Amino acid sequence: MLDLSDSRISSELRTYGVLADDRLCEGIRTYISLLLQWNRKISLTTVTDPLEILRFHMGESLFAASAIPICGGRLADVGSGAGFPGIPLRMLLPSLDLTLIESNSKKAAFLAEAARTLDLDHVDVLRARMEEVDSGVAPFDFTTARALGQHEKFLAWSRSHVKVGGKAVLWLGEEGAEAIRQKSRWAWQEPIRIPGSRRRCLLVGSLEA
Repeated sequence: MLDLSDSRISSELRTYGVLADDRLCEGIRTYISLLLQWNRKISLTTVTDPLEILRFHMGESLFAASAIPICGGRLADVGSGAGFPGIPLRMLLPSLDLTLIESNSKKAAFLAEAARTLDLDHVDVLRARMEEVDSGVAPFDFTTARALGQHEKFLAWSRSHVKVGGKAVLWLGEEGAEAIRQKSRWAWQEPIRIPGSRRRCLLVGSLEA
């Protein structure tokens, strides 16, 4: 059993603009336990302290809900890996329709198991690279990438998969954010500093007509 009480989880997440109820706190404990269990067999995260997972993975992911904001609609999380930010956002936002795109079969299996264990509906796991996802699917309101690394490819893919006025959201360092803002054809907001981080931020771009 994780030594993370409801009060500790709520206190930590307030830093990220999140008000955590009992349901979310219990889901977070379940998710972290499952993540650590699977992490002993496949590489999902190098962060293994539950409190640091709460801050670094959960808090950073959930920060997007208040900072952008994301409150519902259709979201594609590209290169989802261990499920961040997509699964935490879906845990917080029951009206969110989530697609997790992950090419690694073992990680995709973890994502499916996490969605099942957490009893999350409106979650699709696609075991594919982003370029293999049919451009004919209904456009998304948001695309996200937190540890993908292929930023230009992600943004090019997002342009054909996000509706006009939709947003692409990246979690990255300040220098990387500034470089992307100079090159890519999106309407960029000023980078949003992630609480508790010296150099990490959210970079949000809107797709214009």
